[in-house]
Order: sequence, then structure tokens, then C-alpha cells
Amino acid sequence: QVQLVESGGGSVQAGGSLRLSCTASGYTYSRICMGWFRQAPGKQREGVAHIYSGDIYSGDRNTYYADSVKGRFTIAQDSAKSTLYLQMNSLKPEDTGIYYCAAVAVRVPSSTTCFIQIYQNNYYGQGTQVTVSS
Repeated sequence: QVQLVESGGGSVQAGGSLRLSCTASGYTYSRICMGWFRQAPGKQREGVAHIYSGDIYSGDRNTYYADSVKGRFTIAQDSAKSTLYLQMNSLKPEDTGIYYCAAVAVRVPSSTTCFIQIYQNNYYGQGTQVTVSS
């Protein structure tokens, strides 16, 4: 089992910045493949950014960003894999939504598998609201 607790949401004007944090505890194999999702009112949950930090021997460490946030958002994880961050800059009104931290629920051997399984087999936190006004 994995426990995920998000914080850092809030209200900000367009062009501003926020940093979300997610405190993670539980299985190590889950915490090597984590990500952020968001859900806007009336829309489906979508992936925002993911990180795979699992294999120091092969050097397979990778990140993924949705096209809509590339160049504005940065995902990072501390070395203990206990905290996941999402730095959000140049925020736009369309970034408004509930942001959820996620961790994969199965073992993943590579970043490729991670970025598939994070959508199919995962745990979510309770979410944190981000509101961007124009």
C-alpha cells in the first residue's frame, strides 16, 4: 500500500507560479514511478507530468510532460523518493483543476513501462485545488 498526501495548491493570477508537493510512503517499487494528474471541472482526469527514477544501474531515469505544460512545469523527486514536487510557472487559467499525485501500483522495469502503468495501475492522493484567474 502507498499513502500520498498533496499540498501547495491555491489561487494565483495568470502568469504566476505554484509549487505542489506530495509526501509519499509505502512500497519503494511504487515510489520509483510517480506522477501528477489533474482534473478540470467537467473534464476527464489527464496526465500532467511523470517521473521514473528506478534504475541507477542502467541509467534509465526519465520524465514525461504533457504538451500543454512543457517548458512551464517541472517534476522532481527527492533522493529518498519520499517527496514528489511539481513546479508550475507561467500558469494559465486552463491549468485550473484538482491536481492529484499518483504512484504506480505494480513493479515496473523501465520508464516505458512506468509511463504506461501510471495510467492503468496506480494509487492517487486526495488532490489539491489549483485555481488560476485571468
